[in-house]
Amino acid sequence: MKRIRITNSSDPYFDAAWALYQKSFPLYEQRRLPEQEAVLGEESYHFEALTQGGRFAGIMLYWENARFIYLEHLAICPELRGGGLGTKALDLLMGSGKRVILEVDPIVDDVSASRLNFYRRVGFAENPFLHIHPPYRQQFSGHKLLLLSWPGQLSNDTYNAFAFYLTNKVMVYAE
Repeated sequence: MKRIRITNSSDPYFDAAWALYQKSFPLYEQRRLPEQEAVLGEESYHFEALTQGGRFAGIMLYWENARFIYLEHLAICPELRGGGLGTKALDLLMGSGKRVILEVDPIVDDVSASRLNFYRRVGFAENPFLHIHPPYRQQFSGHKLLLLSWPGQLSNDTYNAFAFYLTNKVMVYAE
């Protein structure tokens, strides 16, 4: 698997990556295009196209600072799901030696249960914090998500640092 960092919307992989992003996440979990284009220049933000055998395979969008990596979005092309590419992408992040933090929807159906089980199998732990993700778009309000981390659960201090970073760095690039 190869990771290709996209730093502007004229990148050859941007259109495919943007289409997968729009198809894979609910509208309330997506930036609008103007905010996405603005964040591409942010040094700590990584908008990466994933390729396998020279073919576009997915996206991995994450933030990295000195303390942790926050995986904001991960999606594999539907026709390639189930082939281990999601695990490979996560292995790349976990290989950094930094704590990895991500969010998933609360369990409401088979799809959300399957997603949580996938992250558990890879080694992520659930955290007990009541976590409300701020809205990306003005017409929505914050939404409750389950917070997962690797390796192991977050301390209160690390959770507070993450929540501050999310609000004051990540969400600066929201509508």
